[in-house]
Amino acid sequence: MADHPPPDTTRGHGTQQGGKSGKVADFRYKRPSRPDGKPSGAHARRRASASTSSSSAPRANSRQAYAALDLGTNNCRLLIARPSGENFTVIDAFSRVVRLGEGLAASGRLSDEAMDRTLAALQVCAEKLRRRNVRLARSVATEACRRAANGPKFIDRVRQETGIVLDIISAQEEARLAVLGCHVLLEEGPGPAIIFDIGGGSTELVLVEVEDGLKVPRIVDWLSVPWGVVSLTDTVGGSDETEATRLDRYLQMRRTVARSFARFAQRIGKSAQGTEPVRLLGTSGTVTTLASLHLELPQYDRRAVDGLIVPSQAMRDISSRLSRMSGHDRRQLPCIGNDRADLVIAGCAILESILDIWPAVQLGVADRGIREGILRSLMAAEIESERSRTALQNVNEANL
Repeated sequence: MADHPPPDTTRGHGTQQGGKSGKVADFRYKRPSRPDGKPSGAHARRRASASTSSSSAPRANSRQAYAALDLGTNNCRLLIARPSGENFTVIDAFSRVVRLGEGLAASGRLSDEAMDRTLAALQVCAEKLRRRNVRLARSVATEACRRAANGPKFIDRVRQETGIVLDIISAQEEARLAVLGCHVLLEEGPGPAIIFDIGGGSTELVLVEVEDGLKVPRIVDWLSVPWGVVSLTDTVGGSDETEATRLDRYLQMRRTVARSFARFAQRIGKSAQGTEPVRLLGTSGTVTTLASLHLELPQYDRRAVDGLIVPSQAMRDISSRLSRMSGHDRRQLPCIGNDRADLVIAGCAILESILDIWPAVQLGVADRGIREGILRSLMAAEIESERSRTALQNVNEANL
């Protein structure tokens, strides 16, 4: 099969100058781990700074529950949490592979089967939201609903049948939320960094700079392309019969993604050639799966993977090995199984293309992203609202 242009060539990219990431309360599930097993000094200092400076600052009500729902091209994920000081505690969660974008690349529409699978998962989410008495929630839909001709109609059906109001967010908002959700895992160091999210229907790359006095990195530049593990798999066909045909398909995927990255790679080229080591942080099922294989885990363990720092060459070696394996052999590997066996190759192709344009020696792995970014935003909004109420009350009392 010949190389393919992206199915949607009207994708945007742009730059942001300060302030767009919003003010958020810091949180962390655990400190990230370096290859030597030691915690990052930057994160330890940030946590100590937060604990000493936040005692008199307003906090979100710890008795209230907040929820974030992320409906992607491949997965439906929900987190429900309560604030816990500067962090939050997850009190309920849900994740299911729904394959909402299955067949979308060819038809341009969400199939009836995919919508039925997704609605069944959303019914479970709706019940959890009711049972947990959630105060504030935000539910978002990403690339599959952005691209599908019947996406808006599906959103209406979800509202009618489940009560969940999904917001089809832009690629830029998706990138922003991913940064909010995982940036605390960036390795210590000056200079720019890339945070990326390989999804089911799209991939977002965000060039950020960490500035003194800001809790959230400044977004310098960003790119979203409509190549995720589902859309790339569906678009670039090929045979699984021999190692040669499997490698040929993998190389076609690599060329396809590289072409979509070309202009962004030109724009960020000087940043990657600076004197400081470049830093890279990835959030997606691809990087967490490959990290699990790197650790040789018998089954997926979020505590071992989230915050891990992995040599980039190790991730390339695993990608190369997987690209040569048959689908049957991939299914036998721990942490891959049936759900990811066919999709992980596209993820590897995207990851290697990212490493080509941003040659970091090591890669940070995050099992967190959009949902955590939503939760941080909701809790930060509550804090800001409380500050405003307190300020208004003080003004009123002063005028009495």
